[in-house]
Amino acid sequence: MSERKTIARHFVTVLVGQLAIMGYGLTDTLVVGNFSVEALAALSVAGAIFISVYISLLAAVQGLLPIWAEMHGAQQPQRIGPSVRQCLYLTAALTVLGMVLLVQSTRLLDGLEVPAALHADVSAYLHILAAALPAAMLYRMFTTLSQSIGIPQMVTWLQIVGLFIKIPLSIWWTHGGWGVEPMGLRGCAWATLTVHYSLLVLALWLLHRQEPYRPLHLWRTPEKPHWPQLREFLRLGLPAGLTAAVEISSFALMALLIARQGAIASSAHQIVSNLTGIAYMFPLSLGIACSARVSFWRGAGDEARARQLARTSLQLALGTALLMAVALVLLRQPLAQGYSHDPAVQQLTASLLLVLACYHLADSMQLMTMFMLRCWRVTIAPLFIYPVLLWGFGIGGGYWLAYRGLAGWPPAQAPWPFWASGALGLALTAGVLGLLLQRKLRTI
Repeated sequence: MSERKTIARHFVTVLVGQLAIMGYGLTDTLVVGNFSVEALAALSVAGAIFISVYISLLAAVQGLLPIWAEMHGAQQPQRIGPSVRQCLYLTAALTVLGMVLLVQSTRLLDGLEVPAALHADVSAYLHILAAALPAAMLYRMFTTLSQSIGIPQMVTWLQIVGLFIKIPLSIWWTHGGWGVEPMGLRGCAWATLTVHYSLLVLALWLLHRQEPYRPLHLWRTPEKPHWPQLREFLRLGLPAGLTAAVEISSFALMALLIARQGAIASSAHQIVSNLTGIAYMFPLSLGIACSARVSFWRGAGDEARARQLARTSLQLALGTALLMAVALVLLRQPLAQGYSHDPAVQQLTASLLLVLACYHLADSMQLMTMFMLRCWRVTIAPLFIYPVLLWGFGIGGGYWLAYRGLAGWPPAQAPWPFWASGALGLALTAGVLGLLLQRKLRTI
């Protein structure tokens, strides 16, 4: 089978699973959006805070994929089991950190001028999802392991099952019925917690019973912490988590800064953020598939093939991003109408989707370039690039345009400056990372 076919099969399998995961957020947005505008505004704020913590921690675990993929490529499955058990120590530490951050983050609401009417729902949502974090982190270990050894279908089936659990529970517990009082936004949070623990139980069953996992010798007594192995994890996973934190915190800051513009602006921003997340699953899934194959060939000792595949991966990312951008532009009105019945929210959402098309193009290219850099353990330089370009150009530029004005232009007082500046920051990030990757490939 050719590399393109192998990547395509892996990509489609991962994408289906990732879209199922995104279906959780889509479900919450649609269910809460039809409950009340205020609940949707609270979800915009609470979701931004949660995703900032959640995605950053998951990225730290996902960043270990090249390690296990290289072991797989080197045909050394016996090394994977001890490595996975060592990863449990890192995962435990990250989980505790994440739970503390989620619980304590509610203290920021006053300082960020989030309307007081939203505080109760935001706090309840974050506390419930803090309790879901242990299951979510352990499940991420399972997904990363499965993807690294080329069996993403195990993950996909579980994520589809999770969606079928999530949809009815969110509707039932949010709107009430059958003896349950309406819980609003809290109902969606409880449904998410139920899904995460259900998926963890199913994942453990698969690890114990399915043949592809048996050569890995996973079910052994955990060894004591092996500090050289943990340092390698930190060297790859920690920068991955921190760079993801910078990128995703840009979304959180956008949501919190836009919240002061009122419920209409927050609701439209939440819808566009949700669509951004769905679109993001395409380059993310492609990046997972491509980096697994690049790392496989590196582990097999074929650097020339790995270099060529890295260049092919960038071409695939660009083509996929262009198709998605065109779809967002052409479908902006139906998408806006599908998310909300409020005409003002629909109009604002449709206008923001034009900016989102440019945002997605830049985001796709920087993401794929980052995945390729991680295959060659280039992780430190991006830690300096992301804060400057995403916080400086993205959030800083958006805030200035929205609330201060620029070069004689009055303050816009709208969400679009944040999205436009974010697109510029991502485009610059993609350019700088591309230069780093080109330099790395030339020196191998």
